[in-house]
Amino acid sequence: MAMISLAELALLSGPLSVAVLVGLLLGWAWKPKWAVDLVGVYQPTGLPTLDSLKPRLPSFIASFIPDKVEPAEFAAGICSSSPGMGSRKLAVTEEDLEYLNRLVEVTDGGPVWQQMMERSLPSLTYQAWRRDPETGPPQYRSKTVFENATPEIVRDLFWDDEFRLSNKWDDMLIYHSTLEECRTTGTMVVHWIRKFPFFCSDREYIIGRRIWKFGNTYYCVTKGIPSLSVPRRNKPRRVDLYYSSWCIRPAESSKGDGQCTACEVLLFHYEDMGIPWEIAKLGVRQGMWGCVKKIEPGLRAYQIARRSGEPLSPCGTMAQINTSIDANYFRSLEANNDSSDIVEADEKPSGRNIPRLLVVGGAVALACTLDRGLLTKALIFGVARRFAWPRRTL
Repeated sequence: MAMISLAELALLSGPLSVAVLVGLLLGWAWKPKWAVDLVGVYQPTGLPTLDSLKPRLPSFIASFIPDKVEPAEFAAGICSSSPGMGSRKLAVTEEDLEYLNRLVEVTDGGPVWQQMMERSLPSLTYQAWRRDPETGPPQYRSKTVFENATPEIVRDLFWDDEFRLSNKWDDMLIYHSTLEECRTTGTMVVHWIRKFPFFCSDREYIIGRRIWKFGNTYYCVTKGIPSLSVPRRNKPRRVDLYYSSWCIRPAESSKGDGQCTACEVLLFHYEDMGIPWEIAKLGVRQGMWGCVKKIEPGLRAYQIARRSGEPLSPCGTMAQINTSIDANYFRSLEANNDSSDIVEADEKPSGRNIPRLLVVGGAVALACTLDRGLLTKALIFGVARRFAWPRRTL
């Protein structure tokens, strides 16, 4: 009988110990003011925190209380000051900054960049390159120089989804919302829906983004991230692999006066849109310059709006929360970088080397956009087959 009582007491000792610990913590946290005055400890700012209680608790209890998050942890990728984020790892971290820096310095060790085009306007110059990695979609690099613009105004323009949607300088964006934000580091998670032309359905993006500042240079990272807060649907189609990041910095004006009154933007972009890559390359090449030309009037409208004193949108405000970095940080990266190359020669496509997939894919696109019956579509496919698989001459 005594053994049974001891066994029962042993079973109860665990829950009783937990109850005692919880009671001690609750008692310390919610003790009345007269008891606080009695022991001579009073905090006029409100309820005591776990950090203030920790020195007065037994060591075996205090060991279960985590240490206070210091500012250094924010730089390492932790944010606990933003509504909706709690205390969690940021969507964009220093690893993403290092990757963007290697792209900017052409030291990522990737394939050679082949120049695609070079265009200019009175207040804008543009160059674009492409490379095809062994795996993954085509990658694009571009350099745009805006005259009479500061890096700060261009930074805010690219981040300001409200203005992007209202001004229509990016007419592919048809919906945006902010899912999460960290007001300490400026990190955001946004939800985009973009309209694609012709035979493609709309595309959906869950994007993490963050900005680092080095002097007057801004490293702006945006990339696709997984998210459970937005359920995946059949339409619009979710784009999982997405990367689009900028290095924005002052540049010397093309006027030749030696003044840094222009702004240079280096853009690195690639994504898997779910269509054949050869067709995607054709579409990008044909539509790239048209999209870039729309940015310039959008930028000038944004400059006018800011000079007139229009209030910043929430996204524009977040663009001004940056993480500062110093020169020593980049020096530490130089030893581990591998060089790449940029080829300045213009890449001119040859009509004799058109890929068969491109021809057939273009025929599919044309046939799907026309509603002229089966005979018309059969004719289109027949012409495409004639070009893609020409008859051999004997």
